[in-house]
Amino acid sequence: MKAVILAGGTGSRLYPTTYAINKHLLPIYNKPMIYYPLSLVMLAKIREVIFVVNPEDIPLYKKLFGNGEELGMKIMYAVQEKPLGLAHALLAAEEYINNKDSVCLVLGDNIFFGHGIPELLLQAKYDVEKNGGAYVFGYFVKDPERYGVVEFDSEGRVISIEEKPKNPKSNFAVVGLYFYDNTVFEKAKKIKPSWRGEFEITSVNEEYLKEGKLKVKLLGRGFAWFDAGTHDSFLEAGEFVATIEKKTGLMIGCIEEIAYRNGWISKQKLEEIAKKLSKTDYGEYLLKILKE
Repeated sequence: MKAVILAGGTGSRLYPTTYAINKHLLPIYNKPMIYYPLSLVMLAKIREVIFVVNPEDIPLYKKLFGNGEELGMKIMYAVQEKPLGLAHALLAAEEYINNKDSVCLVLGDNIFFGHGIPELLLQAKYDVEKNGGAYVFGYFVKDPERYGVVEFDSEGRVISIEEKPKNPKSNFAVVGLYFYDNTVFEKAKKIKPSWRGEFEITSVNEEYLKEGKLKVKLLGRGFAWFDAGTHDSFLEAGEFVATIEKKTGLMIGCIEEIAYRNGWISKQKLEEIAKKLSKTDYGEYLLKILKE
């Protein structure tokens, strides 16, 4: 399985902050926003990642991550020329994925936290690799009209999924984390633009639903999910991360720590990275891990 992280777009909901910089490089508390979705795919033990970015932002991402070698990973970059929807952005990564690979798709502005997340990710990955189909996650929200909304029958089976409905059929939003088999690309090529003029990822999920191959796992009250694409949610996400880290002394989305614990980088490599950041709390945290 390879991961595709969508980090393009205009960030218009965060204007004027994002006039001159890609929103995914803005800090959520003490690290760039993009660290959080990258940490998710690393927790799922996925080592090959394609970032889909705007052409002008490629030098910035390469400066931040290079080819992934520092993390024991392989990182590639695909260009999204125009912001025409999530399904359209996914297709930009197709050339980097062979016809046997399944795909983990993550939105670059989504942040997750909760006990057992690594196990959830590994289960979704295993399920798709073994059985095919699509595996997505639902989360209860008070404003479902902002999201793709999933409807269940009395026995918990998915019966519909709809993008930004005016009259939502439930309060369960589909979050920006998706696991797909390799047929996702042919499905993305078949769909038509929505009323918003975009190629929606919800339309791709509908194709899987028609085939009876869409699985939705609900995230309960023990999980936090932020779509950090608005000023309010951006601030809330930063405050949440700061609170958890200060209370526990443990970092959320620390990609070097995950790479080390996964066995992808050596103790010497982690120490080398930590020393580069030695004058920061981030560097001190990495040094503390080395002493465990």
